[in-house]
Amino acid sequence: MTVDRNELNGKVALVTGGSRGLGKEMSIALAREGAHVIIASRNEDSCQALADEITQDTGVQARGIGVHMGDWNSVTALADEAYDAFGRVDVLINNAGISPLYPSLDQVSEALFDKIFDANIKGPFRLSALIAPRMVADGGGSIINISSNAAERPAPEYVPYGAAKAALNSLTKGLAATYGPSVRVNTIMCGAFFTDMSKGWDSEAFEDLAAQWPLARGGDPREIIGAVLYLAGAASSYTTGVLLPVDGGRMAIG
Repeated sequence: MTVDRNELNGKVALVTGGSRGLGKEMSIALAREGAHVIIASRNEDSCQALADEITQDTGVQARGIGVHMGDWNSVTALADEAYDAFGRVDVLINNAGISPLYPSLDQVSEALFDKIFDANIKGPFRLSALIAPRMVADGGGSIINISSNAAERPAPEYVPYGAAKAALNSLTKGLAATYGPSVRVNTIMCGAFFTDMSKGWDSEAFEDLAAQWPLARGGDPREIIGAVLYLAGAASSYTTGVLLPVDGGRMAIG
């Protein structure tokens, strides 16, 4: 099989949490491959600022849309606005998520627990359920969920977050079975990347931990791009329902 290196040219990609961190790198990379990009997050101004930058740099159409991924109606409005603006979505990346810290599990409030699950699983469920049938009607597409190795190995400070990401992993397999064969649904299980979230890490403790992994370091956000472009395009045409770790090898060791 020969893969068309211009396969994403003219396609439409929607990236939630797309204005910063891993989402920003995904949005820029997809645009450089010729895809029109919809960038969605809570801060519409930052989304539109990145969209304007992308259009200026690449010439593709880009649009920023404000959304609260934990709110059912806001997610519905996002899907409608995306289709009103571009008429289709070929690639959906459910990247938005939160992992707020807490002093101990017994001090996790119901509100905090619900907030974690709303952003990390309810939002991706609703958005995928709205967009996947339209992808089927348009001939197919690719949904990429951004999960975490915390889904399988949650540290004490990430237990609710890990549980929500485990639910996202399960959702991936369910969506793949529901909307195949024309829509492929896969998950990238991310490890420790140096994004805004990493600024609060204890750097010395992190270096000691990372030294135990095969690649012995955290990831540069740009190192997510290869997996995203693979799953977005035809190179992964026989790949669906897969959980792909991109974590420096942490999941490969005991």
